[in-house]
Amino acid sequence: MFSVHPSRKLASFLLCVLALATFAGGAAGATLDRVKQRGYVICGSNPGLPGFGLPDNNGNWTGFDVDFCRAVAAAIFDDPSKVKFIPLTAEQRFTALQSGEIDILAHNTTWTLSREAGQGLLFTGVNFYDGQGFMVRQKLNISSALELSGGSICVQQGTTSELNLADYFHAHQMSYEPVTYATADEALKAYDSGRCDAFTTDSSALYVERAKLGDPDANIILPEIISKEPFSPAVRQGDDQWFNLVKWVNFAMLDAEEAGITSANVDEDMRSDSPEVKRILGLEGDFGQGLGLTKDWAYRIIKRVGNYGEVFERDLGDRSPLKIRRGLNALWTHGGIQYAPPIR
Repeated sequence: MFSVHPSRKLASFLLCVLALATFAGGAAGATLDRVKQRGYVICGSNPGLPGFGLPDNNGNWTGFDVDFCRAVAAAIFDDPSKVKFIPLTAEQRFTALQSGEIDILAHNTTWTLSREAGQGLLFTGVNFYDGQGFMVRQKLNISSALELSGGSICVQQGTTSELNLADYFHAHQMSYEPVTYATADEALKAYDSGRCDAFTTDSSALYVERAKLGDPDANIILPEIISKEPFSPAVRQGDDQWFNLVKWVNFAMLDAEEAGITSANVDEDMRSDSPEVKRILGLEGDFGQGLGLTKDWAYRIIKRVGNYGEVFERDLGDRSPLKIRRGLNALWTHGGIQYAPPIR
């Protein structure tokens, strides 16, 4: 027996190995049954990113990823409130999913090969396309990230942002000082205090974080986008039914937007003659059965939460304080790349 206690990282690693072995043995084969028996979905969320996941002082959660978890709850229970949100840092999020502490990770998390193939996760489909950028103070008179050579960069540790930062400076043969922090808030506060010359994270988050600064207008976001950041919810490997259910919640919201079905007109569309609308709303065929859901599973999502476009505009777009443009996240029929397989 060793007399020293393992480090926190070693303990987390061992927990992950144990969890993966357990779920590989078949214990993960009935996530939906456990969720139904429990009476609610447990969702891992960003602990405080406006627009994506943020609790207020009363513990009420809002955001794009939050609404996705509510959509899963609506599909299962016909009640979007049947969700428990667990705030997780970037370093905690994968261990929480692997260990079974949460059912879904919806945490503005980038889909990568190493995360999916190396950590026992499955990403269920890109629900937000993003890319990494930089924020600097105007007084530095910098107009490009290529002018940051030799500078100090605040970044959250344990994220793809930290890795992309290293790749970008290496590719351009530039030196830099990485200043890492456990949370995005800590990294931002360090930047705001003058500890770093620049702050880097996903482009969508930069606009959120700039608004938190003491003098937001004194800071600019540089034009370079240095990475691909496809955000996707994730589930554990080993339970195909749960994987399919979570995946098709996202697809149903996209298909509903493309078909013009909204929370406001969904009841009227129940009288539609369109075969596509009938399939989506459960009036033709039984496409919920294979997911372990009722025929009206997609109707429940649309009625209780909304289609993809409604959620985007409410949490991130024109109806939100962020005013983020759809861009790549527009439907493929409107110049974007959001595209879902058909329900049929």
